[in-house]
This record gives sequence, C-alpha cells and structure tokens, in this order.
Amino acid sequence: MQEEYSTLHSTFSIERTYDVPAPRVFAAWSDPKARLQWEAIGEDFTTTYTENDFRVGGRDISRFNFGKSDEYVADARYEDIVRDRRIVYAYTMSHNERRISSSLTTISLTPVPEGTHVTVTEQITILDGGDKVEYRQAGIAGQLDQLGRYLAGEKVA
Repeated sequence: MQEEYSTLHSTFSIERTYDVPAPRVFAAWSDPKARLQWEAIGEDFTTTYTENDFRVGGRDISRFNFGKSDEYVADARYEDIVRDRRIVYAYTMSHNERRISSSLTTISLTPVPEGTHVTVTEQITILDGGDKVEYRQAGIAGQLDQLGRYLAGEKVA
C-alpha cells in the first residue's frame, strides 16, 4: 500500500484585547509556570514542559493530551523576542510521534488605551492530513480566552 503525502498551507490571525498593560501579558507568555495556568483548554487537558528556554534561539518543548492515551508534542524554537511587544517562534506538532504540522507563529502585543491588543498569527503547513486548520484556530482561540481569564485574576481550568 502506497502512503499518501500532502501539504495544506494556511495563515490565520486571532485577536483579543486585554484590560492589562503589555508587560503583564508578556510575562504570562514568557513564564512557563504562568503558561501552565492558562494554556489548558479543558478539564482533561494536561501539559508538561520538558524544556523551556525563553530566549532567541531557545527551545520550548511541551507534551500534552486531552485525557486520552495519545500524546501531542509541540517542539518550538524562539526566532525573535522583543520584550513587551513581540514573540516569534517556529514549531512542529506531532501526534503519537507522527509529525502533523509545521508552523511559524507571531504574537504581537500592541498597547492601546484600554490595555493591550494581542494578535496571534500562525502560518501553518499541515502534513499528510494529520491536523485541521479549524482545530488549530479553535485551540489558539480557547487558549487566548483562558489567558484573558488568567489576566483578570480568575481561576482557569
């Protein structure tokens, strides 16, 4: 049986405005202990960081699952960091040791009168049908909603 190989390219952006200054939003992203508090997007969602080196050239490796026996691994490399303004990283996502995507993500933090406007733009290549753009969009949107609750001082999942 011959394997099918395919690539699907997409770019999307998700935006939120938070009622806190940019340094607070940046700190929530740059501190792995803070990220563990808001990145979970459901009751059965668990995340473990096996590496977190938040600097240009540093790696961030996280393992997560949704309460099932299967595992996802995000392996990222920070390409650009401008304190309180921008984070750019490239990452691959694997599901049960099978690479399903490769992405370049830019997080832009813009001070606005009401706080900080955040834009997350992801340029994704989905490999061999292993993921769906709408799943990634929903996951990032859910994380940004959780980030908002975290920044507001609410307990998150």
